[in-house]
Amino acid sequence: MSKASTKTNKIDKDAKWCLSIGGEQIETPDTYEIINPNTTEVIANAPEAGEKESQMAIDAASQALKEWKKTPLSVRCDYLAQAAKKLAEVSPSWVDLVQAETGATINITRTMQVSGTFVDRFRYYSQPQNINEAVEPIVSPANALAPEALLSGHVIHQPVGVVACITPYNFPLTNVAGKIAPALVMGNTVIIKPAPQDPLAVIKLGEVLNEVFPPGVVNVVVGSTPDSGVALVDSPKVNMISFTGSSQVGAKIFEQGGKTMKRLLMELGGKGALIMTEDCNVDSAVGAIASVWGFHSGQICTAPTRVICHKDVYGETVEKLAAVAQMLKVGDAMAEDTIVGPVITEVHRDRVESFIKTAKDEGANLMCGGNRPDLDGFFVEPTLLTDCSREMSAVKEEIFGPVVSVLQHDGDDHAIELANDSEYGLFSYVFSGSTARAYEMAKHLETGNVALNTVAPHLAAPFGGFKMSGVGRDRGAWGLKAYSEIQAINWPS
Repeated sequence: MSKASTKTNKIDKDAKWCLSIGGEQIETPDTYEIINPNTTEVIANAPEAGEKESQMAIDAASQALKEWKKTPLSVRCDYLAQAAKKLAEVSPSWVDLVQAETGATINITRTMQVSGTFVDRFRYYSQPQNINEAVEPIVSPANALAPEALLSGHVIHQPVGVVACITPYNFPLTNVAGKIAPALVMGNTVIIKPAPQDPLAVIKLGEVLNEVFPPGVVNVVVGSTPDSGVALVDSPKVNMISFTGSSQVGAKIFEQGGKTMKRLLMELGGKGALIMTEDCNVDSAVGAIASVWGFHSGQICTAPTRVICHKDVYGETVEKLAAVAQMLKVGDAMAEDTIVGPVITEVHRDRVESFIKTAKDEGANLMCGGNRPDLDGFFVEPTLLTDCSREMSAVKEEIFGPVVSVLQHDGDDHAIELANDSEYGLFSYVFSGSTARAYEMAKHLETGNVALNTVAPHLAAPFGGFKMSGVGRDRGAWGLKAYSEIQAINWPS
């Protein structure tokens, strides 16, 4: 494996990056470095926003809200359609930039980071949807308040107000689009706070959206310190926080947001369990599990990192998993044949490696991986831990890296018990020879989403978690409801 990149990203390292506030590009006196995870090189200096800049964005979004929420739904949808059209034209040129700041392999960057996926969020929500509904009439008997009447009613979804969208580093564009598209079409204004590790493409997204939307409707603040984010959470003028990230940070936002009764939408950590029954298609399950290694190096909250395998197919499963892991090319993320690229930072690489070491100390068998590749970037080998138990740190905690842990079960009830033995509850998977059997098992799993014999999500289904994996649901029509306040109106017929 070569230490040097086989291709150079076409990025202007001297480019000036600005915040987007009130329709203006705002320079900051301070900046911080953005590091390419693939090469460890500095690729840009991002603007360093603080409390002052966040307050400017809050004021701009609050001012713009007055007119934006009164804009007819059909017109708001037209704005989203214009944004989708413009983004489809310009975003393909962002591939090198996104690859350099995220460290995703060039194939993942093209097909998942910068692709139709994030533009499709704008297209989907540009189609007017009526989520209001009538309430069945009731007879209200005469009382001290009013005479007898037949009351009719209607449930209206109103804008929440100013929404702060705080997003993660793994899929920056797609995650941002999934928040702001439904928020905007519902009549809210937004302030985007991207992850500090890779904010550059989101800055460009903000520039494009400010060419389409009225000033202040979309704002972008960027910073490497907590200051700018804390200001958003603390402000009484921010009506809602939409956050995707760790459960630990989510809990802090929940606590602070409660002081001003903010609406919260949180998609937090995950520790996906993949159950394999004795009659499952082992090859199919192994292919799905390998996505932990090959899909952005396991940096995805829905990854099936806990394999709960029936004892009768355990030996075959771990043997095939080990064979696959050792076939996956780890290397330069710009090379077309690379499958496993780097993780996001040196600190995160060290964290992943510490989980692997602790697992070995706790008695897990390191079937393969666990070594640091001889490469310039922040790489972790695809790692397979077998003979695991539910008490091990690698089984209980979210690693967010290319590490798979395998446990044995002796039947459906035992498998469900092991799967539910987690503080997380975002996504689970069941692989079985019988879809009906898998469906019945799914109903007993304590997770917001369950996929049967696949790891593909249904993008129009509600998405969110149980337990420490979050609060609320988005995607599809649920995304519109998530960014709305519910108002009931009733009258005598």
